Amino acid sequence: MERRKRNIILLWIIILGLANFAAYTLVYWYLQGDASNGKFENDTYYLRGHFIHHRAGQLSEPVSRATWLYSFVHSISIWPTIAAVLVSMAILARPHIIATMSSDSMVRGNTFVTVFITVVVFLTGASTFYFVMNFIHALQTIARGEPYGV
Repeated sequence: MERRKRNIILLWIIILGLANFAAYTLVYWYLQGDASNGKFENDTYYLRGHFIHHRAGQLSEPVSRATWLYSFVHSISIWPTIAAVLVSMAILARPHIIATMSSDSMVRGNTFVTVFITVVVFLTGASTFYFVMNFIHALQTIARGEPYGV
């Protein structure tokens, strides 16, 4: 792929990733929390927002199932977004990193970029997996009619 076209794609990934962060932050603030910290009890869904009103967090007013599901899925989407933004930034910065980390450095620039991308993908992949498994567990618990996150 042509370098200019690749860089434009990478810049759009960064812009869209930052827009997702901004949207998540605004929705978290507006709803006073998110579902991954919330709970389900007595056929009612709640969100919990840490550090919004109280240090330990406070439950929101009851929300609809659709709002709760949206909030949980948006929480999950943050992890792949982190990976996409950081990997895109590393690829864009790669020529500068390689030039800065010359052959007399402990680690060559190309090796540093490769290790950095690998660590980012591994950690964000593990976090995404954890959040997805937590979401599945929450849905299964709720389907049985049991309280979740109490």
